[in-house]
Amino acid sequence: MRPRAGRAQAALFQAASLLLRHPGDDWPERLALVRTAVSGLPGPGAAALRGFCRDVADVPQLELSARYVATFDRSRRRTLHLTYYTDGDTRRRGASLLRWRRLYREHGWRAPEDELPDFLPLALEFAARCPGPGRRALQEHRAALELLRTALDGRRSPYAAVLTAVCGALPGASPADRAAALRLARGGPPPTETVGLLPFPHPGRTAP
Repeated sequence: MRPRAGRAQAALFQAASLLLRHPGDDWPERLALVRTAVSGLPGPGAAALRGFCRDVADVPQLELSARYVATFDRSRRRTLHLTYYTDGDTRRRGASLLRWRRLYREHGWRAPEDELPDFLPLALEFAARCPGPGRRALQEHRAALELLRTALDGRRSPYAAVLTAVCGALPGASPADRAAALRLARGGPPPTETVGLLPFPHPGRTAP
């Protein structure tokens, strides 16, 4: 990746990280910062982020906060925690979270203790700070990202634009719909147990 392209992608990931965090009291300042940061970025991903910023610019902070909670916190199909898509509420998820923490630590970055390390905004911030390993980690969770993107698109949520930008920055084209995203998930390495939202079979069982 060319240095200029790498800087643009890092800026895109950082902007997406800020936009996908809960819109608290600092939201107006955060939105203004993102709008400035992406104003000159090239490509369709940056255009998608600028579109999101325009769409929410006039939404009161308290209203957007309520929308955020309804979108991400009240539906397992739209969670921002990436390992939930593959591990669900199982013991296996603990090992996956530990791998995320170890990844951050190996590259000199410590995630906040009050947030799980698979939280997408944290993963995006890591990808902005450590582009090589961060981008690979996002690509490893590509199926989860695409399922989240299609779920948001189906809800006609403005946040779909942010996921579109993130997925568009990763290698390969995005699936056209949820069915195609599920096929992408099936094409990945199978886990060792039935978990999460992705349709992997349990060892020894026939997939439906």
